[in-house]
Amino acid sequence: MPADTGKPAQASPEAAAAALDGIERRPGVPKPDPILIADKITRQFGGLKAVDVDHLEIQRGVITALIGPNGAGKTTFFNLLTGFDQADTGDRSFNGKSLKRVSSSKVARLGMVRTFQLTKVLSKLTVIENMRLGATGQLGEKFWAGPFRFLWQAQEDEISERARELLRRFKLDAKEADFAGSLSGGQRKLLEMARALMVEPELVMLDEPMAGVNPALKQSLLGHVKSLRADGMTVLFVEHDMDMVRDISDWVIVMAQGQVIAEGPPESVMGDQRVIDAYLGAHHDTDITEIDPDELMAEADAELQQSKKGKKHE
Repeated sequence: MPADTGKPAQASPEAAAAALDGIERRPGVPKPDPILIADKITRQFGGLKAVDVDHLEIQRGVITALIGPNGAGKTTFFNLLTGFDQADTGDRSFNGKSLKRVSSSKVARLGMVRTFQLTKVLSKLTVIENMRLGATGQLGEKFWAGPFRFLWQAQEDEISERARELLRRFKLDAKEADFAGSLSGGQRKLLEMARALMVEPELVMLDEPMAGVNPALKQSLLGHVKSLRADGMTVLFVEHDMDMVRDISDWVIVMAQGQVIAEGPPESVMGDQRVIDAYLGAHHDTDITEIDPDELMAEADAELQQSKKGKKHE
């Protein structure tokens, strides 16, 4: 009989994706096997409500894309989910465990890790040293054990070997002894993704993994993201590259003005009129000669008056 790890049983990627086929295509729809649930999450900066997500569930074992125009609140929402920022209201849960008032470091140790749009590699440490730092539960980090190398040497050797296996997988093994600051932008993205896997996570959250990456490395990154799902991990990523979204995602969530406005498979979401309007504006397909100037001015005046009312209530 297999040992009970305390973690939910992991369905195959195909079965996890197939479970989404019959569900309704609407914002906040319940998923058959959610790994992450966000409920009533809001975050306000002054008079601006950057995030206002009523309910959202992330299906276990699939790749979910979080898309939306610039300023939609995607990265802020990522920060709230992972504990890098605190929500004004609401709660989120991971594997059924509430993450309210749980720090970002503890969230990572629970198996929910993230990368950043601007990479956070430690430039003055070598590539292998960056990788070692990603491992959790290191005895050598304990105050009482640190001076006694014989207590933690075997564990560090094991961690180093696991780090080298990941570096080979991400084709960074030749850079093991180089300073991380000498890597290209794309290589830093690879290093950050590899370091995240040192935690042995269940959920990997990638914030714009393709940003600043040259075309030669894009295909490599795409392959690595797909391999995370093949290895039984759940992936949630923010991205503006729609070709990537269509290529690798099983499910797409769309944000605009801090709210989730649409959910569904890539092909259905890309044709959703609400999504098109969010990206291109409600008048994007209107012949400019057919626009009534008085009607347009009335709309603009109404928005201005609404904005003034909002400022009075601040």
